[in-house]
Amino acid sequence: MTRAYVGLGSNLGEPRAQVNRAFDELARLPRTRLVCRSSLYRTAPLGHAAQPNFINAVAALDTELGAEELLGELQAIEHRHGRRRSFPNAPRTLDLDLLLYDDARLSSPQLVLPHPRMHERAFVLQPLLEIAPLAYIAGHGPAAACVAACAGQKTERIA
Repeated sequence: MTRAYVGLGSNLGEPRAQVNRAFDELARLPRTRLVCRSSLYRTAPLGHAAQPNFINAVAALDTELGAEELLGELQAIEHRHGRRRSFPNAPRTLDLDLLLYDDARLSSPQLVLPHPRMHERAFVLQPLLEIAPLAYIAGHGPAAACVAACAGQKTERIA
Protein backbone atom coordinates (compact mmCIF):
# COMPACT_ATOMS: atom_id res chain seq x y z
CA MET A 1 0.00 0.00 0.00
CA THR A 2 1.08 3.53 -0.81
CA ARG A 3 -0.07 6.62 1.09
CA ALA A 4 -1.28 9.27 -1.34
CA TYR A 5 -2.67 12.72 -0.64
CA VAL A 6 -5.24 14.30 -2.93
CA GLY A 7 -6.25 17.96 -2.98
CA LEU A 8 -9.92 18.68 -3.69
CA GLY A 9 -11.36 22.01 -4.83
CA SER A 10 -14.53 23.47 -6.31
CA ASN A 11 -15.98 26.92 -6.93
CA LEU A 12 -18.83 26.32 -9.38
CA GLY A 13 -22.28 24.90 -8.83
CA GLU A 14 -22.53 23.75 -5.22
CA PRO A 15 -18.87 23.60 -4.15
CA ARG A 16 -19.44 22.06 -0.69
CA ALA A 17 -21.64 19.35 -2.14
CA GLN A 18 -19.18 18.71 -4.98
CA VAL A 19 -16.26 18.23 -2.59
CA ASN A 20 -18.27 16.02 -0.24
CA ARG A 21 -19.45 13.84 -3.15
CA ALA A 22 -15.84 13.60 -4.34
CA PHE A 23 -14.79 12.32 -0.90
CA ASP A 24 -17.44 9.60 -1.26
CA GLU A 25 -16.15 8.70 -4.73
CA LEU A 26 -12.55 8.55 -3.50
CA ALA A 27 -13.72 6.09 -0.83
CA ARG A 28 -15.04 3.81 -3.61
CA LEU A 29 -11.90 3.72 -5.77
CA PRO A 30 -10.66 0.21 -6.54
CA ARG A 31 -7.83 -1.16 -4.39
CA THR A 32 -7.91 2.06 -2.38
CA ARG A 33 -9.05 3.07 1.09
CA LEU A 34 -9.94 6.61 2.19
CA VAL A 35 -7.93 6.93 5.41
CA CYS A 36 -8.69 10.49 6.43
CA ARG A 37 -10.31 13.66 5.16
CA SER A 38 -9.64 17.21 6.22
CA SER A 39 -12.16 19.83 7.12
CA LEU A 40 -13.43 22.07 4.35
CA TYR A 41 -11.71 25.41 3.80
CA ARG A 42 -13.03 28.53 2.04
CA THR A 43 -10.25 30.19 0.05
CA ALA A 44 -9.82 33.07 -2.35
CA PRO A 45 -8.80 32.15 -5.91
CA LEU A 46 -5.17 32.45 -6.97
CA GLY A 47 -4.16 33.53 -10.45
CA HIS A 48 -7.42 34.37 -12.24
CA ALA A 49 -9.04 36.32 -9.40
CA ALA A 50 -12.36 37.26 -11.09
CA GLN A 51 -14.19 34.15 -9.92
CA PRO A 52 -16.00 32.83 -6.82
CA ASN A 53 -14.15 31.63 -3.73
CA PHE A 54 -13.20 27.95 -3.56
CA ILE A 55 -14.03 25.17 -1.16
CA ASN A 56 -10.86 23.10 -0.66
CA ALA A 57 -9.88 20.00 1.28
CA VAL A 58 -7.33 17.17 1.31
CA ALA A 59 -7.85 13.40 1.45
CA ALA A 60 -5.38 10.74 2.57
CA LEU A 61 -5.64 7.47 0.65
CA ASP A 62 -3.95 4.11 1.04
CA THR A 63 -3.82 2.63 -2.45
CA GLU A 64 -2.43 -0.25 -4.45
CA LEU A 65 -2.93 1.78 -7.64
CA GLY A 66 0.16 3.13 -9.36
CA ALA A 67 0.55 6.91 -9.39
CA GLU A 68 -0.53 7.37 -13.03
CA GLU A 69 -3.37 4.87 -12.58
CA LEU A 70 -4.59 6.84 -9.55
CA LEU A 71 -4.33 10.06 -11.56
CA GLY A 72 -6.53 8.47 -14.23
CA GLU A 73 -9.15 7.60 -11.61
CA LEU A 74 -9.05 11.17 -10.27
CA GLN A 75 -9.54 12.60 -13.75
CA ALA A 76 -12.48 10.24 -14.32
CA ILE A 77 -14.14 11.59 -11.16
CA GLU A 78 -13.52 15.17 -12.34
CA HIS A 79 -15.08 14.32 -15.71
CA ARG A 80 -18.19 12.87 -14.04
CA HIS A 81 -18.53 16.16 -12.16
CA GLY A 82 -18.45 18.16 -15.40
CA ARG A 83 -14.87 19.45 -15.14
CA ARG A 84 -13.83 21.60 -18.11
CA ARG A 85 -10.26 22.81 -18.64
CA SER A 86 -10.91 26.07 -20.49
CA PHE A 87 -7.78 27.97 -19.32
CA PRO A 88 -5.27 27.78 -16.43
CA ASN A 89 -6.77 28.64 -13.03
CA ALA A 90 -10.28 28.78 -14.52
CA PRO A 91 -13.35 28.28 -12.31
CA ARG A 92 -14.18 24.59 -11.93
CA THR A 93 -16.86 22.25 -10.74
CA LEU A 94 -14.22 19.92 -9.28
CA ASP A 95 -10.45 19.78 -9.22
CA LEU A 96 -8.61 16.73 -7.87
CA ASP A 97 -4.82 17.02 -7.63
CA LEU A 98 -2.51 14.17 -6.73
CA LEU A 99 -0.27 16.01 -4.27
CA LEU A 100 1.95 13.33 -2.78
CA TYR A 101 2.43 9.64 -3.51
CA ASP A 102 4.51 8.48 -0.53
CA ASP A 103 7.86 10.18 -1.07
CA ALA A 104 7.89 9.58 -4.85
CA ARG A 105 9.49 12.09 -7.16
CA LEU A 106 8.20 11.78 -10.70
CA SER A 107 8.19 13.98 -13.77
CA SER A 108 6.30 12.75 -16.81
CA PRO A 109 4.11 14.52 -19.38
CA GLN A 110 1.04 13.33 -17.41
CA LEU A 111 2.17 13.76 -13.82
CA VAL A 112 4.66 15.62 -11.66
CA LEU A 113 5.18 14.50 -8.04
CA PRO A 114 5.16 16.06 -5.61
CA HIS A 115 2.60 18.45 -7.08
CA PRO A 116 4.78 21.26 -8.45
CA ARG A 117 3.03 24.20 -6.74
CA MET A 118 1.64 22.64 -3.56
CA HIS A 119 4.38 24.15 -1.39
CA GLU A 120 3.19 27.65 -2.43
CA ARG A 121 -0.52 27.18 -1.71
CA ALA A 122 -2.06 27.68 1.71
CA PHE A 123 -5.31 26.11 0.44
CA VAL A 124 -3.38 22.84 0.02
CA LEU A 125 -0.98 23.08 2.95
CA GLN A 126 -3.45 23.94 5.71
CA PRO A 127 -5.82 21.01 5.10
CA LEU A 128 -2.84 18.71 4.48
CA LEU A 129 -1.28 19.68 7.82
CA GLU A 130 -4.62 19.14 9.56
CA ILE A 131 -4.54 15.43 8.64
CA ALA A 132 -0.76 14.91 8.28
CA PRO A 133 1.06 17.32 10.60
CA LEU A 134 4.44 15.77 9.75
CA ALA A 135 3.94 15.85 5.97
CA TYR A 136 7.15 16.33 4.03
CA ILE A 137 7.34 17.67 0.47
CA ALA A 138 10.33 16.23 -1.36
CA GLY A 139 12.54 19.03 -2.60
CA HIS A 140 10.88 21.61 -0.32
CA GLY A 141 10.98 20.21 3.21
CA PRO A 142 8.32 19.97 5.91
CA ALA A 143 4.89 21.22 4.86
CA ALA A 144 4.71 23.09 8.18
CA ALA A 145 7.70 25.20 7.13
CA CYS A 146 6.22 25.85 3.68
CA VAL A 147 2.92 27.14 5.06
CA ALA A 148 4.70 30.04 6.78
CA ALA A 149 5.64 31.41 3.35
CA CYS A 150 1.93 31.47 2.42
CA ALA A 151 0.85 33.66 5.33
CA GLY A 152 -0.69 36.27 3.01
CA GLN A 153 -3.13 33.77 1.46
CA LYS A 154 -6.48 33.83 3.24
CA THR A 155 -8.00 30.48 4.15
CA GLU A 156 -10.95 29.92 6.45
CA ARG A 157 -11.76 26.55 7.98
CA ILE A 158 -15.52 26.01 7.81
CA ALA A 159 -17.85 23.63 9.64
